[in-house]
Amino acid sequence: MKKTEKIYNTAVEATLEVIGGKWKPVILFHLTFGKKRNSEFRSLIPAITQKMLTQHLRELEEEGVILRISYNQVPPKVEYELTDYGWSLKEILHLMCRWGDSHIERKYEGKAAVLVNPMLTDVNNS
Repeated sequence: MKKTEKIYNTAVEATLEVIGGKWKPVILFHLTFGKKRNSEFRSLIPAITQKMLTQHLRELEEEGVILRISYNQVPPKVEYELTDYGWSLKEILHLMCRWGDSHIERKYEGKAAVLVNPMLTDVNNS
């Protein structure tokens, strides 16, 4: 099978091809704080459906950004973590978080808030 040449108008397109969408950056952001199990993602991202979570995790794994670790035990245990390649996204993801905080303050002038997760308290300081 012959590989066709891929043309991008800007490298941002290539980035968004891997991490774009509503949930992928959120999934990756949470992984910058350590390994996560499926149930942890469901708690951290309550609006995501199981189908979308599974689909995005598979796509991110195919891109080499995350690693799926399956433990041979009963009950089954699966964890996800960033690969070395995935860790290269940490700065971008944390900058997006800080920009989002500024945007919320600017747009809503204190009339909107981000639910505070104790795991994420270091984001604005990193």
